[in-house]
Amino acid sequence: VQLQAFGGGLVQAGGSLRLSCVSSGRAFSSYIMGWFRQTPGKEREFVAAISRSGGSTVYADSTKGRFTISRDNAKNTAYLQMNSLEPEDTANYYCSRTAWRWATTEVVDIHRYTYWGQGTELTVSS
Repeated sequence: VQLQAFGGGLVQAGGSLRLSCVSSGRAFSSYIMGWFRQTPGKEREFVAAISRSGGSTVYADSTKGRFTISRDNAKNTAYLQMNSLEPEDTANYYCSRTAWRWATTEVVDIHRYTYWGQGTELTVSS
């Protein structure tokens, strides 16, 4: 299984960008998908997660109201729409998947996730 995140780039503060995560594996719809981010010297942190059907989502407090996670199971792809970007959003963004049960207190836990692909870098200039 490969998870490839792409769509990062350089954006001005207040701008928008959409990241995509394509899975090469089978049964994409069987997994919860999550987005995480990491900056140098810091631990990877949870950003957002979406349930298997796409009907439920959960966000980190820092991204709630600005970011939207979605998925297209027919395309084996998950998305992260990022609006009102701030310099603090600058990071490498990664997608991952988990077969864990959907529980909002658990899908935020990075240890539930497997198959980390290469991230995509986002830089937000002030």
